[in-house]
Amino acid sequence: MSNVSYHISNLLEKMTSTDKDFRFMATNDLMLELQKDSIKLDEDSERKVVTMLLKLLEDKNGEVQNLAVKCLAPLVSKVKEPQVETMVDTLCSNMMSDKEQLRDISSMGLKTVIAELPLTSSGLTLTTSVCKKITSQLIGAMGKQEDVSVQLEALDILSDMLGRLSGALVGFHSSLLSSLLPQLTSSRMAVRKRSILALGHLVPCCSPALFSQLTGHLLTELAKGPPTSMTRTYIQCLATISRQGGHRVGEHLEKLIPMVVKFTSVEDDELREYCFQAFEAFIRRCPKEMSPHVATVTKLCLKFMTFDPNYNYDDDEEEQEDSMDIEDGLDEESDDEYSDDDDMSWKVRRSSIKCLDALISTRRDLLLSFYSSVCPALLARFKEREENVRADVFAAFSTLLKQTRVGSSHHGHVVTTSDSEPSKEEEPAVTMLKKQVPVIVKVLHRQLKEKSIKSRQGCFCLLTELAHTVLGALEQHIPALIPGIVFSLTDKSTSSTMRIDALTFFHVLLLSHPPQAFQPHMQVLLPPVVACVEDSFYKITSEALLVAQQLVRVMRPQGQTGGFDPKPFVKEVFSVTLKRLKATDIDQEVKERAITCMGHMVCHLGDHLRAELQGVLAIFLERLKNEITRLTAVRTITLISASSLKIDLSSILPEALSVLGSFLRKNQRALKLGTLACLNALVTHHAASIKPAALEPVLSELPALVDESDMHVSQVSVTLMTCMAKACPSSLAKISSSVLPGVFRLVHSPLLQGGVLTAIVDFLQALVLSKTSNLGYSQLLKSLTDPFHSSQADAAVIHRQSYHSVARCVAALSSACPKETPGTVAGLMKEVKSPGSPESARVLALLCLGEVGRTGSLGGSKEVQGVILEAISSTNEEVKTAASCALGSMAVGSLNDYLPFLLKEISSQPRRQYLLLHSLKEVISACPASSLSPHVESIWTLLFQNCECQEEGTRNLVAECLGKLTFVNASQLLPRLKQQLKAGSPLARSTVVTAIKFTIVDHPAPIDSLLKDCIGDFLKTLQDGDINVRRVALVMFNSAAHNKPSLIRGLLATVLPHLYKETQIRKDLIREVEMGPFKHTVDDGLDVRKAAFECMYTLLDSCLEGLDVLQFLDHVEEGLKDHYDIRMLTFLMLARLASLCPAAVLQRLDRLIEPLKATCTTKVKAGSVKQEFEKQEELRRSAMRAVAALLAVPEVERSPSMADFANQIRTNADMASIYQSIQGVEGEGLGPAESMDMS
Repeated sequence: MSNVSYHISNLLEKMTSTDKDFRFMATNDLMLELQKDSIKLDEDSERKVVTMLLKLLEDKNGEVQNLAVKCLAPLVSKVKEPQVETMVDTLCSNMMSDKEQLRDISSMGLKTVIAELPLTSSGLTLTTSVCKKITSQLIGAMGKQEDVSVQLEALDILSDMLGRLSGALVGFHSSLLSSLLPQLTSSRMAVRKRSILALGHLVPCCSPALFSQLTGHLLTELAKGPPTSMTRTYIQCLATISRQGGHRVGEHLEKLIPMVVKFTSVEDDELREYCFQAFEAFIRRCPKEMSPHVATVTKLCLKFMTFDPNYNYDDDEEEQEDSMDIEDGLDEESDDEYSDDDDMSWKVRRSSIKCLDALISTRRDLLLSFYSSVCPALLARFKEREENVRADVFAAFSTLLKQTRVGSSHHGHVVTTSDSEPSKEEEPAVTMLKKQVPVIVKVLHRQLKEKSIKSRQGCFCLLTELAHTVLGALEQHIPALIPGIVFSLTDKSTSSTMRIDALTFFHVLLLSHPPQAFQPHMQVLLPPVVACVEDSFYKITSEALLVAQQLVRVMRPQGQTGGFDPKPFVKEVFSVTLKRLKATDIDQEVKERAITCMGHMVCHLGDHLRAELQGVLAIFLERLKNEITRLTAVRTITLISASSLKIDLSSILPEALSVLGSFLRKNQRALKLGTLACLNALVTHHAASIKPAALEPVLSELPALVDESDMHVSQVSVTLMTCMAKACPSSLAKISSSVLPGVFRLVHSPLLQGGVLTAIVDFLQALVLSKTSNLGYSQLLKSLTDPFHSSQADAAVIHRQSYHSVARCVAALSSACPKETPGTVAGLMKEVKSPGSPESARVLALLCLGEVGRTGSLGGSKEVQGVILEAISSTNEEVKTAASCALGSMAVGSLNDYLPFLLKEISSQPRRQYLLLHSLKEVISACPASSLSPHVESIWTLLFQNCECQEEGTRNLVAECLGKLTFVNASQLLPRLKQQLKAGSPLARSTVVTAIKFTIVDHPAPIDSLLKDCIGDFLKTLQDGDINVRRVALVMFNSAAHNKPSLIRGLLATVLPHLYKETQIRKDLIREVEMGPFKHTVDDGLDVRKAAFECMYTLLDSCLEGLDVLQFLDHVEEGLKDHYDIRMLTFLMLARLASLCPAAVLQRLDRLIEPLKATCTTKVKAGSVKQEFEKQEELRRSAMRAVAALLAVPEVERSPSMADFANQIRTNADMASIYQSIQGVEGEGLGPAESMDMS
């Protein structure tokens, strides 16, 4: 310690030296010392350092002064409170000094100190006391009218302080407000502007009463009709506080809007600009409260966006170009009368267009009306003469396009129902936009040849947006756009960013339009692109290569023969691409794109390259061996090997295969997958040129890749082996013994399903058929079924999924070898009948019989039928379930033999009904509609006989069968379901509504359009008198909102009130049950409420734009105080809302915090059971996740109640640890191993 003190006292001594260099160096050394974390000062040293630095602020040398200011920053956190206060006192009094230099340096010092004050709970007392000191001094300084510069500095510091530490100044808010308001009337413009800034920082944290006082003051002042310069200030202040105060302005809008509207008619351009800025702030911050005023504001914007009193736009465009020259001439002569610099009207136009932009981006619901009112007006303003304003017009139009795109992608579910009618339900906005395309192109293609770079960039951005929004929209207009693109690529004065923009747009255009549209223009298009490939700037080269690659595709699209002859253009593209391909000293991106571009050339135009081809392939092989370019090279070789031109790769195959084999050992997953795809393409298309020895390096790597740790890699590897079994079976024989154990492990894995299972089934069939493997049918069968025959101990380890996987594989083997089938079936039946065989073997045998029968190969064998029926009557649950599955599968295979029998059994065997309905469900799910239609009537009648069953499980099965059966003939069966709603009992109604849930699938289906027309009738059951029917209706609504939101979007207005009604706690459904000496409360309405809240959660994801978020939040708020399950749901909703619509959440913050706080601080009673503790802990964690999501919202801690709660979390050890653990899991995504260590 003494060592540090000694060193510092040495430095302090040097600081008193008369030599300024000594003083400078000593101060610099002190600064370096203070920046070390380890330094600790004793009280005496602290005092000396502070005194010395404050003295150095008055040093004659400016550099020493600057360094002294820099030292203050690290000092704040190193010294104790009294010293910080001394610093602040001195700095504040220096600020009032008469010396300008001292004033400036002191205000810099104060800003430095403010920026360093601690925000953590431990340092809050210091921060608060320092802030109070500074604030009281600054309020005094602002009152000093005689010296403007003191006032300006004081306002500046105050803004800084309010921006960073507003929460600590709550006590001063009202005195700050009363001292800031008079400054708005200052004669000095700068004072007024800085006061507005300070008020802007004050607004987010001040109390609602103060906010109302401020807006009230502004309204009163504006109502007095002050001089224009003052009005400007007040309106500007309004715009600032609504930008900063957000939703709070909402409640004052009724009074504010008419006032601002009135001032737009004052002939003052700057005032009008501020008015529109205020409108924009209102729209962005309070879109909902602005609804009644949207029409007024739109009308004003449309009026003033064309406000250009000093310029005459000629209507006839050809004349316009000449008249502009004449006007330019006139301008020079009459320069003394009026100068363009005095013209401020562009500010009005610009602000009104920005206001429109805000309207478009916040009100998607008004999109169609914007297309009829705003769109033509914006198009007419594309001719705007002021470059900056024109850029804003483009930006606003792009916003309109983006909003259209958001809409059309939302409705994408229903859009592509079949290939023949792709635009069955095109968004109306897209239809309106399509009509405008010719006008857009007509206006823009002229601007694409203008000198102004900003304009051209705007045009390209807008056209790119258009190409993304309406695919293929520009096809007719390509001839009009090409000259503009070529001009930007060839014009000498064009900057490189402009060229890149033009190339990017051209690339988008090529991707989104058919090749035939460009073929006639190839002569004009190719030379400028080739020139860009040769450009010295790598970004241009890289973009140009992408375009060249697409142009190659245009010359000869895959599958097209005849028509366009690419021969004249091949040489040009080839020579420049080859030059880039050979170069090794170029940018990585250019290398990769040159490889890809050349790959496309070989793939599409390989027959035109003749002699050059082998040289190119050799380069590809080189690039394959290079670590930096290997992945791109692998993808390129995949592309070439699958080319329809049958490119001869024999010169590089042996070496390429050994390199590819080595890639399968690498850890890089993308490379592994790319390599497997490449090998697949090579084996499929070039098996004849591959010698068995060449495959060795690949074969040895395959067994290790078939493993459940990476299912996707396993799937691709198995697919590759299937290709080998078909193309080069002799090679596969070598590894079948090493690779099969891995395949069987996968088959028995609980993770196996979907694509991987299909791949394995194909592989086993190919393997049996290739007849090379030493493992024939019987050995494969034995390996598959062995684990199921072992003792009971192992059987428990076998997962249910693996029974189904093995059954699929057995059926696949039997269908590949039909001769073996009868023997296999006999063996399986024996297995089922034998009382000695373990349960697992019997279950598997039944499932295998079902799968074999599914192919129809067993016909209506009575023997098999008898065995299965006997098993259904078994006492063993697993065997019964497997038998019902098997019966269903058999019926799928031979419908006419089994279905009548199945229906008869369902009616006559009430005890087995549940299992037999399972079989029926299997039949309805798996049979094609055509074969089911003759039986529909009989099935339908049977199901309706059972739809009022008391057992809920059976009713749900009946409903699922009904729903899936409806697909067979939707146009007739849906209306019949609807009829049943009116006729049936509550149980029947609930079955029908559940059936509708099963007709809503997550992929496009023909039934969708019929459902859309009648789903409203089914949703009327939300008002049903029976609580169970209402619950089922909510579940169905939830399914629709999740799987196919387009069905219910239009009905939200009518459905939401009923949905919200179900979230209320109903006293009449709560009853008390006596259990011995205890009374227990039962809430019969809980399930319905839960279903309602689940619907709300789903709607957040799928139909957010159809919700009134504030009304939604009212019900979330109720849910936060409800039952455990519902609170868990609402915490999730709150976290989701915080990221989706932060503005609305901030508006309700104070009401939402209370229930969160209550949950986080609740303690469980001491004598409670373990489950109670766990439940409460889970609730607190969930609530804390919601709090963490709220704290992530910008500006949230400006709310006093939130700041207070955040502080409480930091200071309470228990809550802080929960918060930390949640942050840890979310922030770092710890793996299980690391998180285990932490505990």
